[in-house]
Amino acid sequence: MIAVVDYDTGNTRSVGKALTHIGLEHIITADPAIIRQSDGIILPGVGAFAQAMANMEARGLDTLIKEVVQNGKPLLGVCVGMQLLFDSSTEYGETRGLGLIPGRVERLPESNLKVPHMGWNQLESQQESLFNTVNRAYVYYVHSYYAVTASDYILASSDYGVKIPGIVQKNNVFGTQFHPEKSGDAGFQVLKLFKEVVVACSSSQQSI
Repeated sequence: MIAVVDYDTGNTRSVGKALTHIGLEHIITADPAIIRQSDGIILPGVGAFAQAMANMEARGLDTLIKEVVQNGKPLLGVCVGMQLLFDSSTEYGETRGLGLIPGRVERLPESNLKVPHMGWNQLESQQESLFNTVNRAYVYYVHSYYAVTASDYILASSDYGVKIPGIVQKNNVFGTQFHPEKSGDAGFQVLKLFKEVVVACSSSQQSI
């Protein structure tokens, strides 16, 4: 069972439809007990970082997410949900994030490319990982800010004047800047791979 975290800032319905499409049992919830009992968590997100973080804190979900991650539960952040995984963001002033992956979220630099970065872009694997099966696939982005983080945490990136971390990971914490639920077969593949992580983790815990 996957808990899709509902904090009034996420595209929960479209994520839920994508999970149904790949046959992954899930529930959209903000109930701490259900989130603790789930096998994995998806943290969606759209809009501004500061508002998303404020909504999380108002519900005590920031502390809860850190707790369950520390206990080894797999977490996937999507779009703004991915950005929340980092230490902070400069959007509308400095705002603290969850601090699960080292780095800061900054505005895309001014260039001849339009901001927001909106549309399809190609993923390029940056290191060996489970997600290499989507190397060179096209995925769908909608964002004006991106994560500035060490290369150790970047599994795949896309070029948009700067290297945009498309898939990130630190231990049991994963994130996608693009929207897998809007990225067709490549997006479904990313969600299936996260499902594999959740199943493997759940099986490991049950055998202890």
